[in-house]
Amino acid sequence: MIDHDDTAVDSTPTIHHPAHIEQMRQLGRSHQASSLTEWFKINFHPGLAVYLEENLKLSEEENKLCYSIWRDFTTSQVPPFFPGILKMLYRFKSLGGIVVVVSHSEPDIIKTHYKQQHEFPGLSPDRIFGWNGNPEENKPNSWPVKETIRQFGIKKEEILVIDDLKPGITMAIEAGVDSAGVGWSQSHQIPEIKADLSGICTYYFNAVIDLEKMIFQKQ
Repeated sequence: MIDHDDTAVDSTPTIHHPAHIEQMRQLGRSHQASSLTEWFKINFHPGLAVYLEENLKLSEEENKLCYSIWRDFTTSQVPPFFPGILKMLYRFKSLGGIVVVVSHSEPDIIKTHYKQQHEFPGLSPDRIFGWNGNPEENKPNSWPVKETIRQFGIKKEEILVIDDLKPGITMAIEAGVDSAGVGWSQSHQIPEIKADLSGICTYYFNAVIDLEKMIFQKQ
């Protein structure tokens, strides 16, 4: 069960942070725009939803504008997959493995990213739990893990949750499954983020190749 943004694709520096800068510009609040490092910290804590509601205190109309800008950015651009991720997922699926994406991005965006990658044509997740407006059906709630177990008839010990942020790791802990915190995105160059996440997950990996080695050693 793998996260998408900043775990599979390098999307914050290439899409999400530029979208934030444009949002603040159109809101006339460029002076409140966050640097990339600040943006990574916000996404780690307190989280984007809390930041928008409690820090920026956006009105309903401002929220609509920000969402429209974000959709423009995310539907018109495709971020690069981190080197080695697609190879690892392709190998895993070719051996009969099940790949499930659990993300706060919307399902159509995730599907497009996989569809438009050319390294392994036809590679796609077996199930996507993307944002559908219901927080009870997404991380940190354990429902995606329970639903994966139900749909595919697998055991808890056969599941590994892979994520670069707390919600996925919290989901894994609550569901009683193993987790791999991953630190190959730029956010994990920030010491407090790396230290916090690596302290709560079952495993922690700085490189895709190290995660791949662990997964296939268990086959």
